[in-house]
Amino acid sequence: MFAPDLIRLAENVRDTLSARGLWVATAESCTGGLIAGCLTAVAGSSAVVDRGFVTYTNDAKVQMLGVPADLIARLGAVSGPVAAAMAQGALAHSRADIAVSVTGIAGPGGGTDAKPVGLVHLGVAHRGGGVRVEHHVFPGDREAVRLATVSRALELVLEAGRA
Repeated sequence: MFAPDLIRLAENVRDTLSARGLWVATAESCTGGLIAGCLTAVAGSSAVVDRGFVTYTNDAKVQMLGVPADLIARLGAVSGPVAAAMAQGALAHSRADIAVSVTGIAGPGGGTDAKPVGLVHLGVAHRGGGVRVEHHVFPGDREAVRLATVSRALELVLEAGRA
């Protein structure tokens, strides 16, 4: 189902978090649960994956993660501050030590000059620490954008787990 490089990355996340006794939660929009799916595709993931939130709609982001509705109204769901709020919300609504979030425009439609197809904002939050936010414009079709997002999200979790 997932490419071997993503499986190896998920195994590295599992091994790193498990060795440190850390838990992870995901808060996903444009990936629709693929990050959690990739993490749980590897044996032993139950030792590190607490839960995943698929918050595809704005209402879901508000209701499940506590993202302020006015933040979405002002900046749009695809923004760095919303990604940060999603990651913080995933921590607040789980026992996870690390939360990763994604919100973006996977395409093929929905892009604008200001927010093109392929634009993804990722957030990673560590309990008791800050939130790191990145944005990328990944090339390719919908599948390529989503899989590139999964890869970068797993890399962020791995980096947070090593910090």
